Amino acid sequence: FFDFDNFELKSEGGMIEFVPERWKGEMARFDITGRDGNVIVEKDKRINAKHLRDMANANIQRVSVPEEFLYGRVLAKNIVDPDTGEVVAHANDEITESVLSALRAANVRDIQTLYTNDLDRGPYISQTLRTDETADQMAARVAIYRMMRPGEPPTEDAVEALFQRLFYSEETYDLSRVGRMKVNSRLGRGEDITGPMTLTNEDILETIKVLVELRNGRGQIDDIDHLGNRRVRCVGELAENQFRAGLVRVERAVKERLGQAETENLMPHDLINS
Repeated sequence: FFDFDNFELKSEGGMIEFVPERWKGEMARFDITGRDGNVIVEKDKRINAKHLRDMANANIQRVSVPEEFLYGRVLAKNIVDPDTGEVVAHANDEITESVLSALRAANVRDIQTLYTNDLDRGPYISQTLRTDETADQMAARVAIYRMMRPGEPPTEDAVEALFQRLFYSEETYDLSRVGRMKVNSRLGRGEDITGPMTLTNEDILETIKVLVELRNGRGQIDDIDHLGNRRVRCVGELAENQFRAGLVRVERAVKERLGQAETENLMPHDLINS
């Protein structure tokens, strides 16, 4: 979901890898100088194409940044002490003065942070994960289960069964061949009818990526009323759906009678007939 900025920590401040397209249009928060010490971009000036050309001509590969430039940035990966194996800072943690002190105390030199901006690289996923109170996958599933089934005890088996029925069970979820083709087409996989007729984890992840891209101003929003997003169901499919609904009701009725009636001397027609 994100590109990374690469930093090398110094005793004061650090060095950031220079990527020209990420600097264009940004406001310089400090003087940017070349290797000879000459100022290329003055503080509080907006960086334009000429500044980028001057920096390229000066063969600038990395830019020295002050300590304050690092504050507020978000770590992309867990930082582990190479000697003890202890996690010094976790992924998605914001860099603060105390975090930098801990990194330097652990002799960490190279770090990666998430690259975001206010134009087309929003920090939506990072902010969502930071405000999310669930610690692991099971806790997240339990939270969703409580919203969908309020009042029911969220046992592990019940939670797992709910998620399987919702999206991953062929008995209760069917994309159909046309649905799979449309999903593949919208997610940029071509129009081949390949893949299961249920949703997969990859489908959900790629759908989130499309939504993030739309939020960042890239891509085209689908129109639910457009006839290209509609499909006429044939008579056979409609009849199949009715048969399926009827058989589901029969299954439910049989299970109820098995739990109530005497099991001795029962015949199949006693369970199915009304």
